Amino acid sequence: MRSAVLLAVLGALAAGPVLAQTQPAPATQAGTPDAIDLLFEGKHFAATPPGRTLTYRYTRFSGIADGPFGPPVEDHIREMVAPGKEPDTRDLTVEAFTGERRQPTAHYENMAGNPLLAQFLEYHVLDVAKALKGNPRYLKNAIRKAMREGGTVTPTEVAVEGGTRPGWRVVLRPFVNDPVKDKLRGFDSLTYTFVVSPAVPGQIVSIAIDATTPDGGKLLQETLTYEPSLG
Repeated sequence: MRSAVLLAVLGALAAGPVLAQTQPAPATQAGTPDAIDLLFEGKHFAATPPGRTLTYRYTRFSGIADGPFGPPVEDHIREMVAPGKEPDTRDLTVEAFTGERRQPTAHYENMAGNPLLAQFLEYHVLDVAKALKGNPRYLKNAIRKAMREGGTVTPTEVAVEGGTRPGWRVVLRPFVNDPVKDKLRGFDSLTYTFVVSPAVPGQIVSIAIDATTPDGGKLLQETLTYEPSLG
């Protein structure tokens, strides 16, 4: 059965066919977990005791002069962890950004997986759609399809408490072969990199989103990084 957080992200990023009509992700190489399993199906808070507040550093930069994304941004997202109904689940409260960027506080009940990833992608898609004056549903469907197909999953190491621990890197390029890529004005280069590890509370180590011009210019660089010293 799909987890609540997977239902949330596929629902948030979906437009068109209902979830029951989607196809399962293809099998990965032996020993390599599926991207959806890593990002949405795990018990992400099993080792995170209630009462913790997880803090994530957010940055955004665009090299488009006088562009739609405005000046560079540095902010944070906080995720408060409370007991769930089961030992491996948690009730979560997410406070995203500050000042003029502040989003409505989000509440999630009895979650095993970390819903912050879905919430962060929702913010991102709405910003990109606004910049492109496009339909966010089109972008959501492409990301949803890339997640379902698995992207590239590779083992990695993450820095934890002065040492290194094993983790996984998931890379998606949803628009690289998009049939209307010319209308994306360079954003067909959007690359999504997720790093996760069971050694980190909530398991999200970082999310990096990058769109680059052929000559190396940054159309968009967006990051979310867990800050252990603050959470």
